[in-house]
Amino acid sequence: MKILVLGGTGAIGSHLVELLKGSPDNSIIVTSRSKRKDAENVRYICGNAHDEVFISDVLKANFDVIVDFMSYKTGQFNSRYSKLLGHCGQYVFLSSARVYADCEGKPITEDSPLLLDVSTDKAYLRTDEYALTKARQENILRDAHQNNYTIIRPYITYSENRLQLGVLEKEYWLYRALHGRSIVFSDDIADKTTTLTYGKDVSRSICALLGRQEAMGEAFHITGESFLKWSDVLGIYLRTLEKATGKCPKVVMTPKSTRLKYPEARWQVVYDRYFNRTFDNSKISRFIDIKGFVEPQKGLSHCLASFLNHPQFGALSWKEEALYDAICHETAFPCEGVNLQYKIYRMMPQLTLVDRMKQLLKMRIKG
Repeated sequence: MKILVLGGTGAIGSHLVELLKGSPDNSIIVTSRSKRKDAENVRYICGNAHDEVFISDVLKANFDVIVDFMSYKTGQFNSRYSKLLGHCGQYVFLSSARVYADCEGKPITEDSPLLLDVSTDKAYLRTDEYALTKARQENILRDAHQNNYTIIRPYITYSENRLQLGVLEKEYWLYRALHGRSIVFSDDIADKTTTLTYGKDVSRSICALLGRQEAMGEAFHITGESFLKWSDVLGIYLRTLEKATGKCPKVVMTPKSTRLKYPEARWQVVYDRYFNRTFDNSKISRFIDIKGFVEPQKGLSHCLASFLNHPQFGALSWKEEALYDAICHETAFPCEGVNLQYKIYRMMPQLTLVDRMKQLLKMRIKG
C-alpha cells in the first residue's frame, strides 16, 4: 500500500510508522516539521502539514491510505477535507474519545451521546475546544458525499515520550520530580476513574483497519480494557521513580486542579477529567484481539523507565513552575534556566496580572 501519514511522529504515529514499515509491500511518506532521516520504505518530508501550499504539493500524488494525526481548527478542516478524501482510497481521521459526554460510569460505546449534541453549556459550546472541534469535524466527514473515511477515537494514550498525570503533561509533573521538587496534583481528579492505552496498541488497531471495507464510514474508539483511578496512576509513577532513582518524589495535593483557573485549560478538566471513563470495546474487537493490549500498570511503568534512560522534555512553562513552587514553598535552581517571568510569579504569586507586568518591566529596566 502507498500510505501518507500526516504528523506521524507522536505517541501513536511513531509506533504506527514502525509497524507499517515492517511490511515490504508498504511505501510510506511521513510529514514532519523537523528533519528526519529516511529509513527502509519510509520517506520523511519536512514541512508544516497545516500549510495549504505544502499539503497541496504532497497531495499531487494519490494514496491508498492517508492517516491524519493533525489537529485543525474547524474552518481549516472544512476547507481541506474534500481534498484529503479525494486523494486516497481510505482517509483515517484521528478524532478523540473526549468527544463523548459523561456516561455516569457506564461503559461508553461508539453510539454514546457526544458533548456537542447534549451539552447545554452555552459558554462552552461557543468555543472550538478540542472535544467540540473533533466532533464538528466528524460531522463534516459524515456530511461528505464520499464515505471513504474511518474515524478513530483514541482516549488517553501514553508512550515512552508521553506520560500524563490527569491534565498534566510530563513537563508539568515529571520535570519537577526529577529536579527534586514536589509534584502538584489535585484531589478532584485523583479519585476519578480513567482508561489509559499504550500508543503501540492503538497503532496496531489502526493497522488492522487499513484497507478494510467494513471500516469505511465508521467510527471506532480504541482503548484498553482495564481502568484505574488517577491516584493509582500516580502511585505507579512514584514507585517507578523510587526504583530508578532511589528516592520517592514528594507530592502536594490541592483540593482543586490548578488548571481550572485558565480558560483555555479548564474545559478539559470539567468536561473530561471529572468524568469516570470506561469503554465497551466490542466494535474494534472484531478486527483485533484487545486482550493482548498492554496492561496500564505494566505499560506506564515500562514507558517511564524507558524515558528515564534518555530524559528529554519539551518547552517548560516557567510561569507554571513558579506557581507550583509557590504552593510547595520551593524554588527552582538558577542552573535550570529560570527567567524573569518565573522570578515574578514565584516571589509575588498573589499579585494581579497588571502588577506582575509592572514588576517585570522594572526588573527588565534594572537588568
